[in-house]
Amino acid sequence: MLLKAIARALTLEENCFLDMYGEDASMLSIFNLYPPCPRPDLAIGLKPHADASVFTYLMQDKEVEGLQFQKDDQWYKVPVIPGAFVINVGDQIEIMSNGIFKSPIHRVVTNTEKGRMSLVMFCFPNPNKEIEPVKGLVTETRPRLYKTMKDYTSILVENYQKGRRPIEAAKI
Repeated sequence: MLLKAIARALTLEENCFLDMYGEDASMLSIFNLYPPCPRPDLAIGLKPHADASVFTYLMQDKEVEGLQFQKDDQWYKVPVIPGAFVINVGDQIEIMSNGIFKSPIHRVVTNTEKGRMSLVMFCFPNPNKEIEPVKGLVTETRPRLYKTMKDYTSILVENYQKGRRPIEAAKI
């Protein structure tokens, strides 16, 4: 439904993103535990990155902050709202939207006194389907910014280990 809502918001055919997502899409769920850290200035919970998914759903700890996003080279805390989900667009929706939606850089920092738990759910398209900018979002005034990609997540580990964003490999 979220993919259809995005298409409608951009005045596109409502299945244009869903067709690229494919019927054999997958979801990966991960529980994270970040124990208390006496020296958070020396250890980060999760280094800065963007998600390779289409969407990422996050249920944060109901008490302990830790998630931060980057904007204009500044880090901002994501407030804890008990029971609420944080939804990030991932690299693959950035590609499909031809850069209209941006996959945010984010990180997790540790806390000196309390541990933090979270549940993360990554939504990935069928790896055999090609993703590319939706045709209606490529115009003379907004040229195509990304290549056609297949199995985008395969480039994630290689680039992440080298401290590079995988989305850079998708840019034209």
